[in-house]
Amino acid sequence: MTIRKTLAELADHVGGKVIGDGSVVLDKVAALDQAGPGAISFLTNARYRHFLPHCRASAVIIGPGVASGRVGQLNLLESADPYVAFAKILQLYCPVESCDAKISSRASVDPTAHVEDAVTIFANGFVGARAHIGKGAVLHPGVYVGADAKIGADCVLHPNVVVRDGCRLGDRVILHAGVVIGSDGFGYAGAGAQRIKIPQIGIVVVEDDVEIGANTTVDRATLGQTVVGRGVKIDNLVQIGHNVVIGEHSVIAAQAGIAGSSRLGKNVTLAGQVGVVNHIKIGDGAIIGPQSGVGQSVPAGAVLSSGITAAPHSIWLKVMVLLPQLPALRSSVRALERQVARLVSAGKEERERNDGR
Repeated sequence: MTIRKTLAELADHVGGKVIGDGSVVLDKVAALDQAGPGAISFLTNARYRHFLPHCRASAVIIGPGVASGRVGQLNLLESADPYVAFAKILQLYCPVESCDAKISSRASVDPTAHVEDAVTIFANGFVGARAHIGKGAVLHPGVYVGADAKIGADCVLHPNVVVRDGCRLGDRVILHAGVVIGSDGFGYAGAGAQRIKIPQIGIVVVEDDVEIGANTTVDRATLGQTVVGRGVKIDNLVQIGHNVVIGEHSVIAAQAGIAGSSRLGKNVTLAGQVGVVNHIKIGDGAIIGPQSGVGQSVPAGAVLSSGITAAPHSIWLKVMVLLPQLPALRSSVRALERQVARLVSAGKEERERNDGR
């Protein structure tokens, strides 16, 4: 189905301002360098404004100050946050595909499970004993919901998602393909041949409006709960350890790993490949740069820089050679500092004696 909106209608929808012809009709969204007539595009970074005069789109979403007026025949939609405006408009033109709200004859639903109205369960879905599936939930092919698990209203579980026994999802949770909620936490006692598995008898609680990317795993607690707070967004290939607590509206990028019992505050950002050790706290609003290893607690609002930075291989080799020498170099520098301090002090005393003559 083709969606057709005027520029004025889109501006009203996102709270923006039209620069140019608000009556122009738009039926698609396209990238700036690929857009043609009838398309609306977006420009989120002012440094690329030089592309505007060559753009063939019928309209472009821009931020404040990007253009002082209309650019040629190009119509503009000015928004305080053009990326947010783009997201809202893209949702209009690409609505989520609706499902038929039926349970496939090839799905397996335990007779003791409670399935509410308007639920869709595709072929090869499995719902275990006493599980609860909320109204409007969609379980795509291959989804496994264990015994006593609870899936909230309007959740979407994409193919091959696993929600293990007793775990709970809030409302409007989206789990992408291959997500595992409630696998065993990594817990063993002893060493070597005497290493004994510690039973993981807790659960995972995922609160409302969380979205978790493909092949991410959230381990069940040893005791108690692993918690993913309301509105959290997690990328693909992330590992969340047992008994971790992630505060509301935090964002975690791909390949990050959080070890057991660590606690993240609200609105925390972990960039790609961040590693967090166990039993530490990261305060509200902290931002951790990519490839950082977080080995101790981080105060609220802190910004930690990135970890390993790419460099020419020859320079990297020299740095690696120097690393073991750093303790000795530090001692040498301190000795030189003390020697310089003594010489400066002696020179000052000599000048004072000369001035007194």
